[in-house]
Amino acid sequence: MALWLWCLLFILESLYCWWIIGYGGAKWIEGWKSFFFIEWFALDWNAEQIRLYVLIIWGFSVIWFIVGVIKPELRFNY
Repeated sequence: MALWLWCLLFILESLYCWWIIGYGGAKWIEGWKSFFFIEWFALDWNAEQIRLYVLIIWGFSVIWFIVGVIKPELRFNY
């Protein structure tokens, strides 16, 4: 995967996480919509639980992004 595409995908994911964590996205997707935006196991989570989950996942994504920038062979190849 090209570096520009790797960076673009990370930026898009970061914007999604930023919306959920800081701008009311967690409250909006709370309930049945969380099935489509998060996963099936988030159906009965409240907004705080969704925010925590997304924060943790985003933290791992930051680490994976940095590793992918340093070692290009670990990026996804399609």
